[in-house]
Amino acid sequence: MEKMLKLASQFYEDEYKDSVLYAFLSRGEKDPKLKEEFLRLSHMESNHAKFWHDFLAKRGKKPEKIKIGRLSFFSVKLLRKLLGPGTVVSLLEMGENSAIQKYFGFLTKYKLSDEEREAISKIILDELEHERFFYESKKRFHVENIRDFVLGMNDGLVELLGAVTGLSAVYIHNPKIVGISGLIVGVAGALSMGIGAFISVRSQRQVNESVKQRMEVLFKVSPERAKEELIERLLESGMPEEVAKEVAEKLSSNENAMINLLVQESNENELRSALYTGLAYLTGVAFPVLPYFVASSSLLALPFSILLAGTALAIVASVISILSGISIRKKVFEMVSTGLGAAFLSYLFGRLMESLFHISTL
Repeated sequence: MEKMLKLASQFYEDEYKDSVLYAFLSRGEKDPKLKEEFLRLSHMESNHAKFWHDFLAKRGKKPEKIKIGRLSFFSVKLLRKLLGPGTVVSLLEMGENSAIQKYFGFLTKYKLSDEEREAISKIILDELEHERFFYESKKRFHVENIRDFVLGMNDGLVELLGAVTGLSAVYIHNPKIVGISGLIVGVAGALSMGIGAFISVRSQRQVNESVKQRMEVLFKVSPERAKEELIERLLESGMPEEVAKEVAEKLSSNENAMINLLVQESNENELRSALYTGLAYLTGVAFPVLPYFVASSSLLALPFSILLAGTALAIVASVISILSGISIRKKVFEMVSTGLGAAFLSYLFGRLMESLFHISTL
């Protein structure tokens, strides 16, 4: 009972905060369509919060007053201005996906009245409706590149922090060598990441186009064989055989519909993906490298490098957590600990290399 009430209290808090944040986004949005959608979602979340408020009150637990920190509003406003609505949409989607799983677990685990089960089921359907909005917004704002930016910056921070930390153990009295080496590695890494993203996206698009062309030819030469291939794909996805045959039969005269089912189209642009990834990587490189150009020794620059990189990782983790509903403490600990852990191991390896080859004395 106690655990159920604790979860319900968390649901109430999450829904209330989401309602306020959506309303905040609506007030600052210039796009009329997006403004209307954010306002609609705010009202929907407000109704959800009311349900959980009444759910708790019915069981004799008075919900605590919810306070939303200024950091939440500042993060939303900053990301909206710097990176556009797509960034906020993408991050908010993480929280919606998490909410659906939590609500479904709550619905199946605890003893509830029929009315409450119906209400929670309706809430789950509403959250799934949110996913539809997010999916359409993602296509509109190219938010697949937000993933490229986050991954690129994270890689730049972690990899370069590890590199300069290891080099600090070798070039103790030559911080500029560490900084220059870090920049060289960073530029090479940014080019590598950008080219990798470019090739990956282009290759996937070329594969999709090749499959699409093959299916177009197959459909014109042998519609029956095309239908058989569609049935095979549907069966592989877990669809019952009778249903798969019925779907294939109904689509057999619609070439475009059949091809769209067989080929997963992507609206990713390889050049844009490469730029996002490469520039984000370089942004991550700047934090751990900068102190080595102003410090008198590598050992003096090292703690500032770790501090800057750790702070940047914590800020990124905090923003993601605030907007997605993930625990800030857990996300910050995850990202900072992995980054600093990699740096510590790199430093130990650098000390090993220095002791073996005495590079700093050469």
